[in-house]
Amino acid sequence: MELNWQQMLFEFFGGLGIFLFAIKFMGDGLQKAAGNKLRELLDRYTTNPFMGVIAGLLFTVLIQSSAGTIVIIIGLVSAGFMTLRQSIGVIMGANIGTTIKAFVFGFEIGDYALPIMAIGAFFIFFFKKKPIQNVGEVIFGFGGLFLGLELMMSGMSPLQQLNNFTDFTLSMSNQPLLGVIAGTVMTMLIQSSSASVAFLQGFYAEDLISLRGALPVLFGDNIGTTITAILASLGASVSAKRAAASHVLFNVVGAFVFLIFLTPFTLYLEWISTVLSLENKMQIAFAHGTFNVVNVILQFPLIGAWVFLLVKLLPGEDTMVKYKPKHLEEDFIEEAPSIAIGQAKEEILRMGNFSIQGLEKTYAYLKLRNKNDAEEAYQLEDAINHLDAKITNYLVKISSQSLSSQDSSRHFMLLDTVRDIERIGDHFENIIELIDYQGEHHFELTVDAMKDLSEMFELTIDTVKKAIEALDLNDNQLAREVAEQENVIDRMERQFRKNHILRLNDGVCEGHAGVMYVDVLSNLERIGDHSVNIADAILGNRV
Repeated sequence: MELNWQQMLFEFFGGLGIFLFAIKFMGDGLQKAAGNKLRELLDRYTTNPFMGVIAGLLFTVLIQSSAGTIVIIIGLVSAGFMTLRQSIGVIMGANIGTTIKAFVFGFEIGDYALPIMAIGAFFIFFFKKKPIQNVGEVIFGFGGLFLGLELMMSGMSPLQQLNNFTDFTLSMSNQPLLGVIAGTVMTMLIQSSSASVAFLQGFYAEDLISLRGALPVLFGDNIGTTITAILASLGASVSAKRAAASHVLFNVVGAFVFLIFLTPFTLYLEWISTVLSLENKMQIAFAHGTFNVVNVILQFPLIGAWVFLLVKLLPGEDTMVKYKPKHLEEDFIEEAPSIAIGQAKEEILRMGNFSIQGLEKTYAYLKLRNKNDAEEAYQLEDAINHLDAKITNYLVKISSQSLSSQDSSRHFMLLDTVRDIERIGDHFENIIELIDYQGEHHFELTVDAMKDLSEMFELTIDTVKKAIEALDLNDNQLAREVAEQENVIDRMERQFRKNHILRLNDGVCEGHAGVMYVDVLSNLERIGDHSVNIADAILGNRV
């Protein structure tokens, strides 16, 4: 019987596309249904590696994506929310959590894929409430998973008629390393371990591969999924690279150990399949679950050793931003509100220094167009937003205490100052987006325009520095200098706008470039306004 290669390829790649889309669609729906506090919850419940394993498992089950969990972990490590030691525990838990999908795929739900998708679509299109639509996305994505699987298996099942293909799968039974490589490459290409494991389940269910040949491919699938972590860590902090490397190390060591014990592992699966009367797909699901659970049990005591090894393998100082507050002690709020206000001030000064660093990185990005500068600035802005929420919440708690008139004045002034510093972060983020817009549309600023921006940028950075220093030292003289420099910034903005109009009239400046230039000026002028607000508060309320 001659194979219809076109139909086979269309069904396989079409099914793969539907499957990958369904995973993402279902994961997005789950995240939206769960709310926007997932990262904070993950941060809160990873105080030690064991709790990290539990949190990683539950988080991955919730969002249905181990890759998504690990990308978030790398972001948290890079941001200073989580230590390398904590992150390894979460990554281990994520590897266990992702096995849940393999068990789900083990059930024969393919016949009901289309009605499940129809129910999901009904929720999405006939209900206006977002929570119901989010549930609809989850249901639609769930059905799409099985529709994609059915199409992939339908496309690949005729391969059992090819002698060459049968010989290749038999060779994987005799050469397990070949199976590991095949699984690794396949998962790296499609960047979804869930898809490659589901594909392997279908292969085994269609008797296209033996159990002994399928297991090394499964080990390779676990290695291949680390490509997502590696890509996410590119350009990130040293700690983030170490976290990504720990994911690779965990899965490579696990695959090596299980390859050594491949024969007893195969016998174990054959035994448990007989005892539990497992279908072929469920046998692969049990293999996947056993691999990851046993791997965690074996390597959990080695977390300290892995941390030591990774620090040696990837040396270097971290430039990551420490998001977490350092000074906000809750005990002081009731026992000594005055000291608590001082603690809040220390955290605000730290937040203010982040705003200075963010402005400096933004200015460097304007001049040099180094993406790392933009990434660091975004990281700093994220840290400012996080500290804004934490400090504001801390100050609100203080307000419930009995305060002296002096402490009350300090308290209100600090609340206003937090808001101003947060707005400075918003403005330098706006400037980065404007610079990106310029790069995307390939227009250039004139030499004179760049000179104007540089002059105003340097004065603005200096003004913010003086405002934060005035806050730190309670210095009225510095506060007055801030007010004077802000007046200069205002005059600069007016003068530079006139210069821009003259360049436009002379045909020297492009329209798009002019819009970007004026918007940058406007953001710098507003940063000056927020600096003078801090100075005015100091002049009116001595801290």
